[in-house]
Amino acid sequence: MNDIIKALHDRKSVRVFTEEEITAKDREAILTASLQAPSAGCQLLYTILDITDQNKKEKLAELCDHQPFIAKGKLVLIFCADCKKWLSFYEEAGLMPRTPGPGDLLLAVEDAVIAAQNAVTAAESLGIGSCYIGDVMEHAKEMKELLSLPAYVYPACMLVFGHPTGQQKERKKPERFALSDIVCENVYQEKTSADIRSMFEGKTGAQSYEAWMEAFWKRKYESEFSNEMNRSMEVYLKDFRTE
Repeated sequence: MNDIIKALHDRKSVRVFTEEEITAKDREAILTASLQAPSAGCQLLYTILDITDQNKKEKLAELCDHQPFIAKGKLVLIFCADCKKWLSFYEEAGLMPRTPGPGDLLLAVEDAVIAAQNAVTAAESLGIGSCYIGDVMEHAKEMKELLSLPAYVYPACMLVFGHPTGQQKERKKPERFALSDIVCENVYQEKTSADIRSMFEGKTGAQSYEAWMEAFWKRKYESEFSNEMNRSMEVYLKDFRTE
């Protein structure tokens, strides 16, 4: 296993940081690595917001499910799917571009998240921990106001960085599913009842599969967060409707 693959296996979300600052050199290395990510047509359909204003960090911590560690992050980056900037480029050339549609947004979100993962991997190589925050999608409307986001710019994800404490370094990484549970050859393959039970064998603790899954269902899929994120997306997508 080479160093890059080992780092990918070892990496886990970090939510408790030391007081050590991230140097300007490391910050630049993380941001520069982001821009090296694959991008559709090399358009880089994203804008990265480097949140240095402590008041904004505090507001983000409250908006994003009241998570104080966000405000303590030594580097906080918001990766915005940006369907606006190329409109500006086209208009500068005297062209009349169409209104961005849902496909444009999905492509931009893809670009943004790939760039974010480059930042995560670069930080890991520097001994800097990170944590993805998806709540920026749930509160896209509030993010639009707080961050002065124009139409056709969507907050795809936020990353919080810092040097992990000893406890965070030693904390066990959640176990992943087996390759055979996730990888299908050539075509999508539905899981049988036996397949599903096998996937979760040994992962539900003292609970039955049914009890564990019901608790998880309530906490994740039917959570207020999940439902609110869907409502928020419906409102935000109005800008991208072309009919």
